[in-house]
Amino acid sequence: MELYSDIVSPPCQNVLLVAKKLGIALNIKKTNIMDAADVAELTKVNPQHLIPTFVEDDGHVIWESYAIAIYLVEKYGQDDALYPKDPKVRSIVNQRLFFDIGTLYKNILANIDVLIEKQQPSAELRGKLEQALDLTEKFVTECRFVATDHLTLADIFMLGSITALEWFRYDLERYPGIRGWVERVTAQFPDYSDFHKEIREATKQYVATHCPHLEY
Repeated sequence: MELYSDIVSPPCQNVLLVAKKLGIALNIKKTNIMDAADVAELTKVNPQHLIPTFVEDDGHVIWESYAIAIYLVEKYGQDDALYPKDPKVRSIVNQRLFFDIGTLYKNILANIDVLIEKQQPSAELRGKLEQALDLTEKFVTECRFVATDHLTLADIFMLGSITALEWFRYDLERYPGIRGWVERVTAQFPDYSDFHKEIREATKQYVATHCPHLEY
């Protein structure tokens, strides 16, 4: 099984962590979407040339990180812990996933994009990010994990979003719930410190090459 991926990308990080949790070995095809040759190769399997893109051994192709993760859990998971089958529990997991893509990650990415363009986020952008983090703080203080009492896909994806705050050194001091939740989630992955180190090193290299004005 192949994964076209770049660990700098939070969506790729999320799929990689899901695979780790499931014990799935992936053949990683490191893909630079700013490189014409890499894009041409990726377009052969994915006309949108997005990463991550998953290619199963039988040729089945999936892109969009949420779709890949759900597929991996439903096909290869030994149980339904990461994506519970109980309709009520799954509805909360889904809500958190949709919150992540439509609110949390969306607003983090919006702030990063502005900084990459050598501008400062507006008061409106900063306010929307703060609102998203306030809601996240509420989720993780009501429960040990974001959707239920154990790790689910929602935790993995929202961890990727929170990790992306490192792009602009966002201070989480006023969010003790989030900081504690990050410790609980990362503790579920014995080699997370090495994984995070790989993210940091790859991101530093990306920033130095493409946006050296950022203080990552």
